[in-house]
Amino acid sequence: MTTTAITNIASLVTNDPALGDGSPLGLIENATVVIDGETVAWVGPADKAPAADESFDARGRAVIPGFVDSHSHLVFAGDRTAEFNARMSGRSYSAGGIRTTVAATRAASDAELEANLLRHLDEARRQGTTTFETKSGYGLTVADEARALRIAAAHTEEVTYLGAHIVSPDYAEDPAGYVDLVTGEMLTACAPYARWVDVFCEKGAFDGDQARAILTAGAAAGLIPRVHANQLSYGPGVQLAVELEAASADHCTHLTDADVDALAQAADTTVATLLPGAEFSTRAQWPDARRLIDAGATVALSTDCNPGSSYTSSMPFCIALAVRDMRMTPDEALWSATAGGARALRRTDVGVVTPGARADLALLDAPSHVHLAYRPGVPLVSAVWQRGVRAV
Repeated sequence: MTTTAITNIASLVTNDPALGDGSPLGLIENATVVIDGETVAWVGPADKAPAADESFDARGRAVIPGFVDSHSHLVFAGDRTAEFNARMSGRSYSAGGIRTTVAATRAASDAELEANLLRHLDEARRQGTTTFETKSGYGLTVADEARALRIAAAHTEEVTYLGAHIVSPDYAEDPAGYVDLVTGEMLTACAPYARWVDVFCEKGAFDGDQARAILTAGAAAGLIPRVHANQLSYGPGVQLAVELEAASADHCTHLTDADVDALAQAADTTVATLLPGAEFSTRAQWPDARRLIDAGATVALSTDCNPGSSYTSSMPFCIALAVRDMRMTPDEALWSATAGGARALRRTDVGVVTPGARADLALLDAPSHVHLAYRPGVPLVSAVWQRGVRAV
């Protein structure tokens, strides 16, 4: 098998303190990475690098792990430009906007949904994302939820069943009946395509008791829980996520001291995934990443890419928002967008550049990862390797 050495790296982020400078980023200056097939074979100082069959000259630029986007909604159809325009003109966001996308998604063909998914995946890859999670949730019928997951599963291992996004319009007068569907026939049809089960635990969507029933049923079917928690208001989502040992509590915008303490105590189990694109796009209150990090919680950053409340696929943009408006340092934001996302997906093979890890790397047109926040909006990702293959 051919080996490739990426040489002349000014600054390499490994996310392994033992390999680098002892910081969480495990920085190595003047570094080389050797790729063998789909995996990283060697990492270290350039003057100690082993020989390789081929080489790629990084020309004094920075290399980071590929971004791990652990929360997105990419199987959809339609456009909500009018909603966004109205909201930016003074209307506040509510969960009801999801129904617009549900109607468009139901009307779309499989080919149209897959083409839209692939377009967004290519867009994200060009910005350095090499691992992504995506959800159903815009079909809300047994057949539409199952086909969304089937389409997603052809392109990623990280597929989430979100039949409990909102109560289906078909069950507007019978939310209990919809919960029965989500935990019964719909779950049976969807579980074979999914790894995760999620619920939007929020006013206007599902309350704590409903969310518990949905997550418990999903877990009994072999799916691992994650929770849309505390986005629009204070509520039971975070506490439920911790109690059920969910992989992540996502959004975490409105937190009590007890919520923060719970996430800190569950730092090895439940990741607080923050989604600044949603706050940017809705002019809502920013999550307080500083409060969570200082308390000892594990924090991830993700795009929440969706057509209604966060229509961005750019992890670099979310890093810049997190540094500017959520009080994260550039180092913390990058770690959260790579290793933190991997933690939220309970993965050890991505989000790091260490021997044996998947060879997912991004080359920045800059000497340091700090430029991701320092130069917001600039397309700094100039090359991407995914599973050891040059993808961009």
